[in-house]
Amino acid sequence: MNQELEIIRDQQQEVWNKFSAGWKKWDTLTMDFLKPVGDEMIRLLNPKGNDMVLDIASGTGEPGLTIASMLTNGKVTLTDLSADMLEIARENGADRGIKNIETIVCDVCELPFEDHTFDVISCRFGFMFFPDMLLAIKEMARVLKPGGRIATAVWNIPEKNFWVTASMGVIRKNMDIPVPPPEAPGMFRCAEAGMMSDLFKQAGLINISEKEVAGKMNCGTTDTYWNLMTDVAAPVVAALSKADQATKDKIKAEVYETINQKYADGDVVIDSSAIVIYAEK
Repeated sequence: MNQELEIIRDQQQEVWNKFSAGWKKWDTLTMDFLKPVGDEMIRLLNPKGNDMVLDIASGTGEPGLTIASMLTNGKVTLTDLSADMLEIARENGADRGIKNIETIVCDVCELPFEDHTFDVISCRFGFMFFPDMLLAIKEMARVLKPGGRIATAVWNIPEKNFWVTASMGVIRKNMDIPVPPPEAPGMFRCAEAGMMSDLFKQAGLINISEKEVAGKMNCGTTDTYWNLMTDVAAPVVAALSKADQATKDKIKAEVYETINQKYADGDVVIDSSAIVIYAEK
């Protein structure tokens, strides 16, 4: 990678380490929220037996830990830029008695593995943040065995992900936040239909498919939604850190109003939409 992309990578490493405590705090809710996507990835990958599996951008451990629990003699290597996130993954694995895992801090664009090492690669919600997505998928293809399977997931368009836009829409209305270029890392960078399939094709992968997967963020209350987003959503936290107290208070009030209007019955269960991409080598 060039120096500019390395700077972005280093900034992301710092951010994910910083937010690891929030992700640990909200792990039960967020993993329940993301489970349908992980389940679909696992269904497509069909891990079994003595498969050697690489889970990239593992965060607090899913879907890698669930995959590890399905293997009889196989092993899952959990990787992430953030050592602090992987520490949580190790704790989660230990709590569940999962022993056939290892964790490695590394950059997806410089994977420290030999060619043709893994039978299966999973990567849930990592691609949007990779500085060089083409280099990332080429690295994944390099370490995947011939005939190996890969599945990843990215967020669908903003209009189908109110759980993000409910906060960021209000923030953008109240603050002058520069719009990043389309190629910059961000939540909806990979939402365009066919974009990920094209990347996979460029990496030489075959039998490519895309499927939309719906999910629900079961917050229950507006307070829970707000506290979650201000603990784990880096764009929200970054924006609010630049606002004065009056602006923060106004944004919070308007987010509450936005959520309460949509969920007038007080049961805050927010729809989401992701795209799961599958391919083979």
